[in-house]
Amino acid sequence: MKLKTKFHGDIEVNQDEVITFEQGIPGFEDEREFVILPFEDTPFSVMQSVTTSGLAFVTADPFTYFPGYDFTLPESVVQGLAIKEQQDVFVQVIVTLRDELKESTANLQAPVIINKVKSLGKQVVLNDNEYTSRHLIFTLQPEERGV
Repeated sequence: MKLKTKFHGDIEVNQDEVITFEQGIPGFEDEREFVILPFEDTPFSVMQSVTTSGLAFVTADPFTYFPGYDFTLPESVVQGLAIKEQQDVFVQVIVTLRDELKESTANLQAPVIINKVKSLGKQVVLNDNEYTSRHLIFTLQPEERGV
């Protein structure tokens, strides 16, 4: 299918690349279909709405920047996403890129959980006071992140 995107222009994607968010994502409840696209030559991705070309979120693998990041999914989320095996799960966090890259932040309080097998996703707000919506990404040196 043809897709108009915010960062990639017009592209072609396969229907099996579309991830369904049955309840949308917080603040965008009507947006229920997204694709994950690489973001140029960066370690980031773009979570692009299928229906709204101007709606896209920069995302990242949180474990790359925060190796100690750890949480437990509520059983209701595991069931809702039909997760059977841990390796079926793909985790992303929404990133706010700043002009000064070192000031960019990641939302560790609300990770995006994707069941790769079922192409189902949900942004989960964690009830954990350890994580906030604005963790500085570049607090560790590359060698400390294993890069």
